[in-house]
Amino acid sequence: MDGFPIVVPVDVRYRDLDTFNHVNNAVYLTYFEQARVAYFKSLGWRSDDASVVVARAEVNYRRPIFLGDEVRVGCRVARFGNKSYIMEYLITANGEVAADGQTVQVFLKRGSPAELPEELIDKIKAVEEGKNPTV
Repeated sequence: MDGFPIVVPVDVRYRDLDTFNHVNNAVYLTYFEQARVAYFKSLGWRSDDASVVVARAEVNYRRPIFLGDEVRVGCRVARFGNKSYIMEYLITANGEVAADGQTVQVFLKRGSPAELPEELIDKIKAVEEGKNPTV
């Protein structure tokens, strides 16, 4: 998980499985979400009139994940736009790459796309550089 400042363990639940007894493809996005939530908790940033939404998601499936596998998910911010940023993810199962992908997040202020605040960008850069004390 080199290069991923946030890495979270994920428990594979029986309900995550499909009829082929491996994790259903849609669940991988939930695993991305778990890492993304941990990332935002590490930032310690909050706004009452702003939010971030996922505008696009992409998953590359590399190998199936099974019940009992040791799963870890890493995430990082790869690029900033004016009103959005791209997060990249890596999922491993028993130390092997199971999936990778990315999401595009759009910053909203009062429900409309808005410029990313410098304070948020600075906090993200601190996490990416390993300088955030809450990580």
